[in-house]
Amino acid sequence: MTDSPPSEAAAPGGVDRRRFLTWVVASPALMIAARLGLDVPPAAAAEAPAPDAAAPFNLYIALGTDGRAVATLPRTELGQGITTAVAMLVAEELDLPLDSVEVRSADADDRWLIQLTGLSTTMRYLAGPLRAAAADARSRLITAAAHRWRVLALTLTTANGEVRAPDGRRAGYGELVEAAACVLLPEVLPVPKPPSQYTLVGRPTGRIDARDIVTGAARYALDLDVPGALPAVVARPPTLRGSIQSFDATGARAMPGVVGVVPIPSGVAVVAQTFAQAFAARDALRIAWAPGPAAALSDVDIRARLRDAVGPRPLPPLLTIRTLEGRFDFPYLAHAPMETQSCVAHVQGAHAEVWLGAQDPKFARREVARALGWELTPQRVTVHAVRAGGGFGRRFFPEAAVEAALVSRAVGRPVKLMWSRNDDMRHGHYRPASHHRILASLGLGGAVLGWNHRAVIPTVEFPHGFGDVVTALVGEVLPEVTSATFFTLTQQVPYQFGFVSQGLTEVPIPIPTASFRSVFTSQVGVANEIFVDQLARELHVDPVDLRRSRLKSQRLRAVLNKVVAEGPWGRSLPPGVAQGVAVLEEWDSAIAHLVEVDVTGEVPRVLRVVIAADVGLPINPKGIEAQLQGAAVDAMSTTLSAGIHIDAGAVREGSFADYRWLRMKHVPSTLQVHLVRSDDRVGGVGELGYPSAAAALANAIARAKGTMPTRFPILDEGA
Repeated sequence: MTDSPPSEAAAPGGVDRRRFLTWVVASPALMIAARLGLDVPPAAAAEAPAPDAAAPFNLYIALGTDGRAVATLPRTELGQGITTAVAMLVAEELDLPLDSVEVRSADADDRWLIQLTGLSTTMRYLAGPLRAAAADARSRLITAAAHRWRVLALTLTTANGEVRAPDGRRAGYGELVEAAACVLLPEVLPVPKPPSQYTLVGRPTGRIDARDIVTGAARYALDLDVPGALPAVVARPPTLRGSIQSFDATGARAMPGVVGVVPIPSGVAVVAQTFAQAFAARDALRIAWAPGPAAALSDVDIRARLRDAVGPRPLPPLLTIRTLEGRFDFPYLAHAPMETQSCVAHVQGAHAEVWLGAQDPKFARREVARALGWELTPQRVTVHAVRAGGGFGRRFFPEAAVEAALVSRAVGRPVKLMWSRNDDMRHGHYRPASHHRILASLGLGGAVLGWNHRAVIPTVEFPHGFGDVVTALVGEVLPEVTSATFFTLTQQVPYQFGFVSQGLTEVPIPIPTASFRSVFTSQVGVANEIFVDQLARELHVDPVDLRRSRLKSQRLRAVLNKVVAEGPWGRSLPPGVAQGVAVLEEWDSAIAHLVEVDVTGEVPRVLRVVIAADVGLPINPKGIEAQLQGAAVDAMSTTLSAGIHIDAGAVREGSFADYRWLRMKHVPSTLQVHLVRSDDRVGGVGELGYPSAAAALANAIARAKGTMPTRFPILDEGA
């Protein structure tokens, strides 16, 4: 799947500048942390115990006397495969078999500056420190063996979980672990391997948790065996952020198995012996609801507000002969992870313990502490981060944890609180709707003199910030500033189009929002790439040729050339069948999509998708392939059929029956992924695959039908 060999821009001694700086900065800090007694943060409760006599080597890695390594991951496994990538990095640097490495998510812990899982940061930010930590552990194991055998450490090597001497002597890591943990100064430099020496990283590898996932052994929040935990569900208002006026729980309390009925800010919770009893009692509640702040708004009102806020056209650049205009409308989107929001919580006196799949456990801890009145002492809340069944930005918001903690305190028992699919769809945080106006200023001979994109989008909520306390505070106090700053930092036009400007107008609409896969680029970047095709049509040039001539990035040219060659672009196709392309560079990665679509039927049918991506060092190509394929299916879904409608402040869609995500039968049989490697940086993947897939599909439909799509999802039947 990797189509070009890695480039080795190595400094003298085989260590390039990036790896050397990672070692210099990270490794000493990790060793100092270990010396100060900063043990590896404990694994989540209800999980398997650590190996006997495990010794922490640094904040990331502990080794057991059985020779196995436990890597602590300050991020959450959401299905994206980061545990496998982390295990591969640790196994590579320690020269261990992959099945000898276990990966556990860390609890919310201030010793980790950032625990946010999102923005394609996990492997970009952690690969260097993880390699440095594992290299540090390996060098100390070698040093311990050298002391035992009284030989020069430089003469020793490691392989298959052993330190080996030239004379044939061998010592397993388990034999050396206690002495190695006491080594103060390794006698060999703890420098990570150069990629040219990798034997595991970069090879397609199955997920280490695959068997557990397919057999049901993988444990999500509601699977945890917390003694005495009772099922709980919540009756919620019909409108977004509605509130209770009054309620009568007489009938519900009398039903079998009901333990308690608890009013909370988001609704009325019912606790029972089983979930079936809890749902039945919830339906028996008699509640009068006050409407939420968006009760006067429906789709048509929201679209009008967004369009009205776009503002006047800016003055075109000098020598402009004509201006092309494109307008685009995108809907609200639900994240719709396969696992709905859920949490286990146990509040006892002055301490609370919660288990949930959180994209930012420290933010979850602060929110639970605030709800319990402990805002100044959040350390009273322990948050165990457990694996989650998808996130996509939705699990930045820990409402389920807040609700579970309040209910647990009220009934004096641990509770397992679950959102139904309808709860998840109708009371979530959404990717906001948006309206876009793009202006391309043309001069003599088809010269592109300017590009202006005005995006009108309700404020995206970032109360969690970017994973640290400072940006979280700003995100809560100044949400519009945080949203606009993120827009400015992330939105780029990759073409030489003269004077380029992109701006955000934020419109206050009282509908909960959240970042969605690729955040603003899921709308801004998609609209840009669709309008590039429209510009090519106006100039009577091939859209691939236009991109090649205007792209500023060699990485983008390389991935574009790859999909064009694999397509192949421009080949003879039947009437009603066409291809579309689009590109994106973001999160230290570059990607291109070629999509082939048939519009001869009642609805467009995707026939083929070709993806080329440059993510630098592909830690696990198989995992990257899976993420990019999944993102392409997401993009096809939201481009064609899936969107949220607002009716008088209420979300119309309630499940996958009416939130029309693609089914397996709609997924093309050909969905190729090619990796084009330009260097050894570790680029982001999770956010990368969505925008250009959506744009390439829209461009293919435009070429097949002769009309540019401007409102999404394309098959939306309207309000």
